[in-house]
Amino acid sequence: MEAVLVREIGGFELLDLPVPEPGPGEALIEVTVTGLCRTDLKLIDVGHRDLELPRVPGEEVVGVVRRMGDDAGAPHGCGASGDTDAAAGASDGPDNAAGVAVGDRVYVYPGVSCGGCRPCSRGAGNLCRDMRIMGFHRDGGFADHVVAPLRSLIPLPGRLSDEEAVFAEPLSCCLNALELGDVGDGDVLGVWGAGPAGTLLARAGALRGADVVVVEPDERRRERIGGRAAPPRDESLDVAIIAVGSADAYRQALAALGPRGRLVVFSGLSPAGDADAAPSLNRLHYREQSIVGAYGCSFRHGVEALDLLSTGDLPVADLISHRLPLRELRRGLDLVADRGGMKIHLYPQTRMPAEAATDPPGPGAEVAEPSTKE
Repeated sequence: MEAVLVREIGGFELLDLPVPEPGPGEALIEVTVTGLCRTDLKLIDVGHRDLELPRVPGEEVVGVVRRMGDDAGAPHGCGASGDTDAAAGASDGPDNAAGVAVGDRVYVYPGVSCGGCRPCSRGAGNLCRDMRIMGFHRDGGFADHVVAPLRSLIPLPGRLSDEEAVFAEPLSCCLNALELGDVGDGDVLGVWGAGPAGTLLARAGALRGADVVVVEPDERRRERIGGRAAPPRDESLDVAIIAVGSADAYRQALAALGPRGRLVVFSGLSPAGDADAAPSLNRLHYREQSIVGAYGCSFRHGVEALDLLSTGDLPVADLISHRLPLRELRRGLDLVADRGGMKIHLYPQTRMPAEAATDPPGPGAEVAEPSTKE
């Protein structure tokens, strides 16, 4: 199969690798589409705390179940179903309690947690001490096929396209951030960054009843979402979520937070930027403000994201700016680096969407012809 392999930080290879075999409690997924994000850029070009090499990257995956391991229907007990969110979603009993069958379209929740540690028991499986993440600790979706635990598979609603469903992973992370920021009806929510994550945060925040203000200095992206170049006035926000790796954005957000305002640390910073963005503890003290981190998502956020996407209340198709064959990954990474598009989708060479050549893409979108270059 065609696959991207990272052996050393700073580069990757496009190889012809054997199709993996699913083991006990696993399924072989034929990848139909995978999303490309800034984390993939960091993982390949700079490295990542959780990355184990060599690795096939790709944590945003939708595909079709093609084969299951020998014990696909055998009961393994509730604790084996990952974090407590996954256990609650799949109910007690076998790993395949959700009833996934060969031929089903599925979204692959990228994490597998232990289900027994303190974070798991409190509904924060994403913070599990033994979390194993697809594309980091085990091979991901930048390939024709990927093996995934049955307990990580969530069947797609029939009315939801694969291209929309693959937004479930970034949307899940945004839902976690909105949850941790306690964003609700009547809140004034400030979102820094109008990229894919910032746009999803803004749209999901509005669905929770918030009045949303988006701050984006890049005119190209600002026009897409109707954002503003300058931060809002001092102490005008109830919640601020930072979806861009900028220490200056954090300083602006802290200045704009009102009494009892909540800052959600959604995007990480370099060590230097982290030190530069340190808040004033006195300001937090006298205004009774709070700061909370938001990292990744749990299984239940994936279920919620797919439900939200399937209603059509949170549109995402207009965010797809580029559809590229997997062999054009370097081009996709360059687009991410210079913010030259919005959401970039990658496809195995043989599964580039047929409609891509005929249907008009969304605003600013681009469809690349499959390349024959190695």
